[in-house]
Amino acid sequence: MLPGDPPGFDLARSDLARSDLARHSRREFFGSTAGGLAATALASLLQRDGLLAQPPAAAPASPDARRGSPPLPGLPHHPPKAKRVVVLWQGGGPSHVDLFDDKPKMRELVGQNIPDTVRGTTRLSTMSSGYGKWPCLPAIKPHKAYGQCGMQLSELLPNVGGIADDICLVRSMYTEAVNHAPGVTFFMTGAQVPGRPSLGAWLNYGLGSETDNLPAFVVMTSSDKGKTCGQLFFDYYWGNGFLPSRFQGVRFRNTGDLVPYLANPPGVTRDSRRELLDDLAELNRNHLAEVQDPEIETRIAQYEMAFRMQTSVPDLVDFSGETQKTLERYGPDVLVKGTFANNCLVARRLLERGVGFVQLMHAGWDQHGNLFTQLAEQARDTEGPSAALVLDLKERGLLNDTLVIWGGEFGRTPFGQGDPAAPKGRDHFGRAFSWWLAGGGIKPGTVYGATDEFGWNITENPVHVHDMQATLMHLCGIDHTRLTFRYQGRQYRLTDVHGKLVEGILA
Repeated sequence: MLPGDPPGFDLARSDLARSDLARHSRREFFGSTAGGLAATALASLLQRDGLLAQPPAAAPASPDARRGSPPLPGLPHHPPKAKRVVVLWQGGGPSHVDLFDDKPKMRELVGQNIPDTVRGTTRLSTMSSGYGKWPCLPAIKPHKAYGQCGMQLSELLPNVGGIADDICLVRSMYTEAVNHAPGVTFFMTGAQVPGRPSLGAWLNYGLGSETDNLPAFVVMTSSDKGKTCGQLFFDYYWGNGFLPSRFQGVRFRNTGDLVPYLANPPGVTRDSRRELLDDLAELNRNHLAEVQDPEIETRIAQYEMAFRMQTSVPDLVDFSGETQKTLERYGPDVLVKGTFANNCLVARRLLERGVGFVQLMHAGWDQHGNLFTQLAEQARDTEGPSAALVLDLKERGLLNDTLVIWGGEFGRTPFGQGDPAAPKGRDHFGRAFSWWLAGGGIKPGTVYGATDEFGWNITENPVHVHDMQATLMHLCGIDHTRLTFRYQGRQYRLTDVHGKLVEGILA
């Protein structure tokens, strides 16, 4: 070892290491090409092993091996009810008045204007805010009672109806957002403007991970078959914001390889890959000691995670061990890659393997002019797999400590959009809408909150976006006011300065 060599410096590789210290073109090359998995909740390894830990052995770990990384000191703040979370995000705004919150009065007044006294000064999108008529449009399909609890749901949701006794239906959600991207960003990050950490990143940052072989935070996307929605899913919906990049979600692709660049190129063996990663890790540790950039930690760990995922990912998507009953439960698209059904099954397998936060994002609920055709198709594609996931988790003993969340950025207007005499759709509506939740400390077989006879105003137990965020974090063992990160001179948290616990939905 020579003066200036960092602790743990291996003289046997001195030529390689010293060329790095001489750099910069070589270092910049590695820095510019380190994106690989793009980001990532992947540096949990260093939190566990320390910056100068020896490289892992060349022998691949078992796909089910779990070591993970510990939570922040002092976390969880209280015993968690949920050890895992899966968000079934329904992008575009599912219609609450068609699916979850039937209003018989609207059938009596169909086509008549919703009174000014009901509408008040509600903020609407520019597509309908200038309307002169607001014709009542009741649910397009009948509702009926499901389960022993008698929960009233649309006939478009027979499978969700089949798990009515396992879910809590919240009919009193509300948000200030009136457009898609701000609405999704609001729930995912706590602000309508991009730039803050997502919910999954906060949980990954605070609670650590249970496994080394898969990311702690995984995202999958899908869309309706006809691509009618047109909504995009932006990376900041699962981003790290100002948290270190190792905490952001890792997106699994819905076409081609689930994770790109995992396979070794022709002629490269696993042992030679291991040797290359060891050399890269040494270079990166030297650079880390020199510049103290935490993103170098992410770079080291993402290479290590990719090496482990060469074994764990093929096992993850090998469905040969699934029973025919299970596959049929998820529906006819379960083996079609990139569908919501396929993603739901992969989500269950991720949760089983120790992944703490899975975010499924599905587009297709934006029925401005095709409500009478597309709503039924969208429900058919998604409600069966959603219910199947809950049943699957329940049968495997995982539902009690897995929180399942189903919802979108807002609901749809109780009035019809388009020609007042024959409206064909509904516009965005954030003043009142519905979500459902299951497992992980949620009170099953219950309905929480209520709206007026037009589904317009909340009349009982309003639940703001920040309230729901606070409650989800509480179920994971976190006091939302205490998990903070200092950035630009102030302490930030997911719920900003808002949010209160919704005790009425807790078991």
